[in-house]
Amino acid sequence: MGRAAILTAALFALSVPVAAHADGNPELGRAKSTACTACHGEDGRGIAPNYPVLAGQHVEYLVHALTQYRSGERKNAIMAGFATNLSDDDIADLAAWYASMDGLTTATR
Repeated sequence: MGRAAILTAALFALSVPVAAHADGNPELGRAKSTACTACHGEDGRGIAPNYPVLAGQHVEYLVHALTQYRSGERKNAIMAGFATNLSDDDIADLAAWYASMDGLTTATR
């Protein structure tokens, strides 16, 4: 097997778990986001500067972050308490909900 084939196979293998989560339901995510709004706000933009903006983030990033909080690979005492009990479907739905929101925009010159 050539180097290009190995690289292609590796990239495909890495994309499979994310693709499985990319089909979340934003409406179910909205219903599941009640606890999230305490810090991230109803608009997903955070209630204070120290809370991350989730609105408009990429689905893949949100799935990755929540999966890492759930596993303990990403450390945060607040998020660990919430993410520990999330199923793969919960994560996919939450990611779809926050990704569907309008994100922050930056001024252009």
